[in-house]
Amino acid sequence: MADLKVSLSGWELDNPVIPASGTFGYGREFAELYDINVLGTFSFKGTTLNARFGNPTPRIAETPGGMINAVGMQNPGVDKVVTEELPRLARCFHKKVIANVGGFSVQEYADACARLNGQEQIGLFEINVSCPNVHDGCMTFGTDPFAAAAVTKAVKAVTSKPVYVKLTPNVTDIVSIARACEDAGADGISLINTLLGMRIDLRRRKPVISNVMGGFSGSAILPVALRMVWQVYEAVKIPVIGMGGVSSARDVIEMMLAGATAVEVGSANLTDPWACPKIIAELPQVMGQLGISSLRDIIGGAHA
Repeated sequence: MADLKVSLSGWELDNPVIPASGTFGYGREFAELYDINVLGTFSFKGTTLNARFGNPTPRIAETPGGMINAVGMQNPGVDKVVTEELPRLARCFHKKVIANVGGFSVQEYADACARLNGQEQIGLFEINVSCPNVHDGCMTFGTDPFAAAAVTKAVKAVTSKPVYVKLTPNVTDIVSIARACEDAGADGISLINTLLGMRIDLRRRKPVISNVMGGFSGSAILPVALRMVWQVYEAVKIPVIGMGGVSSARDVIEMMLAGATAVEVGSANLTDPWACPKIIAELPQVMGQLGISSLRDIIGGAHA
């Protein structure tokens, strides 16, 4: 029988498939479609200290092999997540969840995580220093090793839960940033967030998205994500959650062979709401075809 279990910093998951932040809300909408307890867990919508309306519309654009979004981290703020979203989630999801947290200053990251730290429903923090769709926040910290380390240290000082730092691919040297986060106390690394892209409306001769540029995601970015997961796995000793362009069981296994302990699925949820349960159902069959009995055994298996 295929063993799908994996472990993130001592937290055992039934399987490595995790809907990515920003593609699964706070879980309730998907719970109306299927039993979301089949998931390993999920990373909830990027949450900031204060509520955010997000960017003006239009903020979504289609593109070959994926999509571009500039939603801008629209969310109700950390207090409403604690008092409203998590209690509602508890009625339909009986596992711990990943808390994705964004910010516009080091103190904001720390304050938001401090308010979430006491919630038993949260299994670990995923610190978003990589969103390209907000000005003067998130990716501003993720493109500089010192800034990423400062956020990591601040969050570690106020939390008792594992802290994973979500990195941007929009940098020259992903390894130096991952190492800086590890040195600052990070328990793990998540990567990659979206690439920076844009589309132009040929009739209007203007950018499609009001924000001009946005985060490019989808199957087209899988090779970039695999390359960066491979590089970071070789550079650090902490677990890696891999993501970027994953849409099938074979993609999950490829990502794990590159070094991912668990795998997040992003844009595929937006094109097919049942993408994750389908991947989970397919994993045992694909594992059998490839002679894999336990997913834990293949983490980093493509490295010499």
